[in-house]
Amino acid sequence: MILRAKFTKENYLKYISHLDTMRLFQRAFRIADIPIKYSEGFNPHPKFSIGSALSLGISSEGEYMDIELEEKMSVEKFIERMNKALPDNMRIVKGKYVDGSSSISSIISWAFYNISFELENGLTHEKVQSEIEKILSLDEIIVKKEKRKKGRIYEKEENIREQIGNLNFKDLKARKIEIEALLKTGDSGNLKPIDFLKALEKYTDIRIIYDTVKIHRIELYSEKDNKIESPLV
Repeated sequence: MILRAKFTKENYLKYISHLDTMRLFQRAFRIADIPIKYSEGFNPHPKFSIGSALSLGISSEGEYMDIELEEKMSVEKFIERMNKALPDNMRIVKGKYVDGSSSISSIISWAFYNISFELENGLTHEKVQSEIEKILSLDEIIVKKEKRKKGRIYEKEENIREQIGNLNFKDLKARKIEIEALLKTGDSGNLKPIDFLKALEKYTDIRIIYDTVKIHRIELYSEKDNKIESPLV
């Protein structure tokens, strides 16, 4: 049986890698005495998977994982035990049993971010809004993405327009800008927030002080019949 859980990863935990996050959960499962199922073979490991790996330096309040259990336990008890075993900045906030026909990684399609940074150039609220509207009006947005193949890192140009779902300009105070962005993620395509920011600079008059960039993932979504929805629906 598969228990799908939503969890947070905030503050200093944004600086631990995806692999270390997996190890943290493995330790928490043992401490919390969760009846998790193990793989067979000489080196058995707990059977769970995280929906979409979070890049280093990005915090989140909307991550998901699937846990395969040997026996059913109440969602409430699972959350209570796990939150006692996890560090303060990582919380299980929701859970639900699913049929397991589709893995969490296969259904995640979109990620919703809050992105803030300071501007190098002084722009008015109206100017920033018009620049956001301008990039959304484009049919083609070409950026160089870093790729990895057989241990080799290289750059490849890619049109990312279809990987930008929506942008919402939230605020501008003393050159600090805040944007909400719905970006593609998962098996069907992946747009990292940093690549989106490169495109924002390339195609608009917005100039970013990268040392001030803060990225927070608010939620992950699946897509069905051209509608996005929570993986817990």
